[in-house]
Amino acid sequence: MKRIILTYGIISGVIIIGSVILGLALGGEESAMSTLEWLGYLIMIVALSVIFVGIKRYRDQELGGVIRFGTAFLLGLGITGVASLIYVGAWEVNLALTDYAFIDQYTTSVIASKTAEGMSEVELQALGSEMEQLKQQYGNLLLRLPMTFLEIFPVGLIVSLVAALVLRNSQVMPAGGGNPAAVT
Repeated sequence: MKRIILTYGIISGVIIIGSVILGLALGGEESAMSTLEWLGYLIMIVALSVIFVGIKRYRDQELGGVIRFGTAFLLGLGITGVASLIYVGAWEVNLALTDYAFIDQYTTSVIASKTAEGMSEVELQALGSEMEQLKQQYGNLLLRLPMTFLEIFPVGLIVSLVAALVLRNSQVMPAGGGNPAAVT
């Protein structure tokens, strides 16, 4: 099971990181920040669909076609955890390579966007204070790592839940075919 978790977690993490690198290379960080957020989550869902493949492979090849919900769910969570850790590690490398410029660019982008939408001066000042607080928090590694982890983990949690529900099978398949007999 550990091999499946590592293999499919790494595959999923590499797909996500490859997509992020491709997006940054094609559009730059400014463009990546202004891109619709749903695209990022769509990429995560596609990459985390590897969870489904990993659970199915484990069920079919290691367990003879039988897997209970709990086992499938834990396997999915393991794959999600590995992919999430790869994502966090790659993001930290990106931050270091860009001299931690992301948070300044992000907060400036948010304020510029709200200014363009016509936000009042009082609201802009409050937003500016919020963004300064975010910069302080993001500068703290012990806060930044969980923030980054929580960008991807909930998506993997949902994919793991759905995959475990769809792939669970507590029926033993007879060797010669025919009707499966329920496992007791």
